[in-house]
Amino acid sequence: MIIGGVLSPIEQVLTALLEWLHTAIGLPWAWAIVATTIIVRILLVPLTIRQIHSMQNLQAHAPEMKEIQKRYKGDRQKMNEELMKFYKENNINPAASCLPIVAQIPVFIALFFVLRDFDDEVLPRYDDETPLGWLGLVPSIIEPANSHWSGFLLLAIYAISQTTSTLLMSTTMEKMQRTLLLVLPLAFLFVILRFPSGLVLYWVTTNLWTTGQGLITRRLVPKKEPPPKRTSRTPPREEARADVAEVPAERPQPPRPPRKVKRKKKARR
Repeated sequence: MIIGGVLSPIEQVLTALLEWLHTAIGLPWAWAIVATTIIVRILLVPLTIRQIHSMQNLQAHAPEMKEIQKRYKGDRQKMNEELMKFYKENNINPAASCLPIVAQIPVFIALFFVLRDFDDEVLPRYDDETPLGWLGLVPSIIEPANSHWSGFLLLAIYAISQTTSTLLMSTTMEKMQRTLLLVLPLAFLFVILRFPSGLVLYWVTTNLWTTGQGLITRRLVPKKEPPPKRTSRTPPREEARADVAEVPAERPQPPRPPRKVKRKKKARR
């Protein structure tokens, strides 16, 4: 499979990490997945910081962007052009808010392939009888999530945690986009029913991390003050300074002496 071949380096890293957490630290396999999730999220902290700054920047400029959308409501193409100019002038990168999610997609898919072949490629190398379950919610990390009642409970936790993390991280999105992100987890439930329980456990852990991260960010990170209003017609600061420099300043004129008025002499009689 092409995707599996491309992601094989990530699969090897994940397999080695799971085995190291199990053998060197002594974690059960399910707890090794939880620890792997935490390690992945720690490695993504720089992208998360960029995401937070991008969201704060978008929130600070939200009134101006709404004004542009309102002004060009009837012309979609013109509205997009003006928004792109506005993003460029104010150093806004809307895509930065999606970086952590995009970076986790290859890890998620690679972990799916690791767990799919876990019973044949990983477990035979170990003679221990370490359970594959987790807190009674996961009977086995390699069994489908719908194979046990506890798997459905894990899926419910996934839906709640996904919705909560979306509410915390989508405050600057449009109403339609935010509604779509809230509905997608419920629709995605029917897709992940037959996914390995370990994969659902990974996603639940990362959602809980995102939820805690959002709560901490709201309390500790101060909100940026809204910058001065600028539009796509506002010249950049450097150009404005150059224009001011090119215009020569008028020299003050020296004060003129008072004008003397000659009086006419009266004619003698």
